[in-house]
Amino acid sequence: MRQNPARRTALLDAAIEVLARDGSRGLTLRAVDKEAGVPTGTTTNYFTNRGDLLRQVMTRTGERLAPDPEALAETMKAKPSRELTAILLRQLLERMRADKPSHLAMLELRLEATRRPELQEDLTRIFATMLDANIKWHLDSGLPGDRDTVLLLYVAMLGVIVDDLTVPGLLEPYDTGKLIDALVTRSLPGGGR
Repeated sequence: MRQNPARRTALLDAAIEVLARDGSRGLTLRAVDKEAGVPTGTTTNYFTNRGDLLRQVMTRTGERLAPDPEALAETMKAKPSRELTAILLRQLLERMRADKPSHLAMLELRLEATRRPELQEDLTRIFATMLDANIKWHLDSGLPGDRDTVLLLYVAMLGVIVDDLTVPGLLEPYDTGKLIDALVTRSLPGGGR
C-alpha cells in the first residue's frame, strides 16, 4: 500500500465530498479516484477496501471538524461563563456551516453504520471518544455545568446541526444565535455548576 500522506489526505477529502454529495451508496473507490482527479485504481493503492476507506474517513472528518487551536485559544481567553458556552456553541454551528461536506459525510456514515455492524462498532467508539473528550475539555476549562449538562448540550446541538444540514428552511424563521443563547440559559440557570 502506498504511503504518500498528502495523497492519502486528498483521497480522504475526495471521499468526504462523494459521501456528502452522493451518499454512502455512491461511495466507491472509483468515484473517489474521479473526485480526486487521479488515475483509476489510485484509491485502491491506498485503502484495502471500501470498509477501510470508511473507517479512515471517520478519522479525517474528525480532523476537519476540530476547531482551529489558535482561534479556540483566543476564544478561551474569556472568563468561563454561560456567555462563553454560548459563544462556543455558536462557533460550532459556524464551523459546520463552513464545512458542510464533513458533517453530511458523518451523517451518511451514521446511516451506513445501521447496515454494517463493524462500522457501527467503529463509529460508536470514535463518537464515544470524541464525546468523552469534549465533556472532559468543557469541565477542565471551568465552563459551567456538569457532565449531564454537557451531554444535553451535545444532544441539542446535534439536533440543530442535523436540521440545519438537512432541512435548513425549518429553522430559517428563527435566529439560531438566540436559540443557542436560550438553550444555554435554560441548561445552565444562573450560570452555576
